Amino acid sequence: MSTRTTTTIVLIMILVATLAGFLLWNRLPDQMASHWNVNDQVDGFMSKTWGVFMVPLITLGMFLLFLVIPSIDPLKANIVQFREAFNLFIVLIVAFMLYIHGLSLAWNLGYTDFKMSTSMLPAMGLLFIFLGFMLRKAKRNFFIGIRTPWTLSNDRVWDETHRLGSILFMASGVVALIGGIFGGMTAFWFLFVPLIGSTIFLLTYSYVLYQRETKA
Repeated sequence: MSTRTTTTIVLIMILVATLAGFLLWNRLPDQMASHWNVNDQVDGFMSKTWGVFMVPLITLGMFLLFLVIPSIDPLKANIVQFREAFNLFIVLIVAFMLYIHGLSLAWNLGYTDFKMSTSMLPAMGLLFIFLGFMLRKAKRNFFIGIRTPWTLSNDRVWDETHRLGSILFMASGVVALIGGIFGGMTAFWFLFVPLIGSTIFLLTYSYVLYQRETKA
């Protein structure tokens, strides 16, 4: 996917989300539910202005940052090698953000017969699966991927860490999909235990691999 196509798709999605906020404005409460705990209970509220427009604004800011990153990275030539996968990731993460925003709007419109966790987890699982796909293609750079002092210092350490990281993140995504069946606190564990475990393992793995490489 080209950067121009990515930009067009993302801006259209953000525009649609913003227009939806304007169209639904009179049907939304002045204080909108904005946060749900691990038991799918609302435990946070915000004003309607922020509830309607905060996520589209944050998403736009994220997108602009994603556009800038490849041009300021000292290893930007490496990003070019997996730019199409990165562009698709941008579209997916924007779609994910706006999907969560859509769930919030639906809840505040009175459609509360769903659990936020069981609605979020499948989308997060799919996002992790694609993240794993992108990690396999990622080349050494300072912004995108598993960036430890050891992966950034050595191409082989980077490649091997990302090869394994790709598998672990895809597996974490599958576990998150399964967790979506249960919802509530169980879904929380299905999401964060594999993710945190994978992160700690990859941090250690990159260090051990670097030590082996430098001693070889």
